[in-house]
Amino acid sequence: MGKKRIITTQDDAVKSDGRMVSSGVKRTGKKQVMNGIAYINVSYNNTLVSITDFQGGIIAWSSAGKMGFKGTKKGTPYAATKVAEFLGEKAKVAGIKTLIIKVKGVGAGRDAAMRSFAAQGFEINSIRDVTPIPHNGPKPAKPRRV
Repeated sequence: MGKKRIITTQDDAVKSDGRMVSSGVKRTGKKQVMNGIAYINVSYNNTLVSITDFQGGIIAWSSAGKMGFKGTKKGTPYAATKVAEFLGEKAKVAGIKTLIIKVKGVGAGRDAAMRSFAAQGFEINSIRDVTPIPHNGPKPAKPRRV
């Protein structure tokens, strides 16, 4: 299959037997962010929540399906609460203290997810409903003649 190449960077060294050895430079984790935006996408079947910084970089995300809920239980307010609690813990580790919440969709977990973020001690600056609403949209189909 050909020769295997070992690609090294400046802060890594290769021993004579081919093993990689770190040069002692400690790599830092993710940067600390104080403010974030929580996008809550709620449908009848699932709840998806993601937390980003102001530039749009994802800090953490999860969904009811990822949390282990299956079938119709994914669309319940309890599942939305559990997703928001899980992400709240991740956001606190990242250093987030204030949130802007943007909610999209018509499912049952809208209020439950927002209340969960508030109960965890985040300062909520604003809540926006960004559900897409058609402004008259396309022309409906003609009635069917049988």
